[in-house]
Amino acid sequence: MTTAAILILLAYLLGSLSTAVIVGRLLRTADPRTQGSGNPGATNMLRVGGKKAGVLTLIGDMLKGLVAVLIARAFTDEPAVLAGVVLAAFLGHLYPVFFGFRGGKGVATALGVLLGLSGWLGLAAVVTWLVMAAITRISSLSALVTAAAAPAYTWYWLGEPVLTGAVALMAVLLFWRHRSNIRNLLDGTEGRINLGGK
Repeated sequence: MTTAAILILLAYLLGSLSTAVIVGRLLRTADPRTQGSGNPGATNMLRVGGKKAGVLTLIGDMLKGLVAVLIARAFTDEPAVLAGVVLAAFLGHLYPVFFGFRGGKGVATALGVLLGLSGWLGLAAVVTWLVMAAITRISSLSALVTAAAAPAYTWYWLGEPVLTGAVALMAVLLFWRHRSNIRNLLDGTEGRINLGGK
């Protein structure tokens, strides 16, 4: 296998580590795939397992995206390879081979890969999410606004068409994974962030 193929495969395998499920087993909380929204992500873990579980899941999901890109960057700066790694890590989270291809919606992992590409790019995305969350108290809306802005941020800080295209595709997939949330937003029934957990 070529170095590029190995890096992309490694990124997918890292992305496939479902932090929510692992944290749930370690903390002996409910399986997030069977409780709450059924989504193995940080927001649902906050609901079903409390603050500690939610924070650990958020950190873990971000780290696997960040680490995948940083490992790749240690070997190459080729935009096409990095784009492949970005998408592989993200797709690993969405469709994890270790967990029956039942993954999360990809928000934290997307933030992690953006941080790996550029600290400023990642910071812009994190700040966008935090500002929207503070204003709306709706996690999904904050994620969707951040995803919509991410390709523009990528072009501004990196100016690389291939990477911008990869981030744009990631944003499209993120919107697709949030289609039920979008329906709820339009209906006015989308849940708000609750920090009153354990």
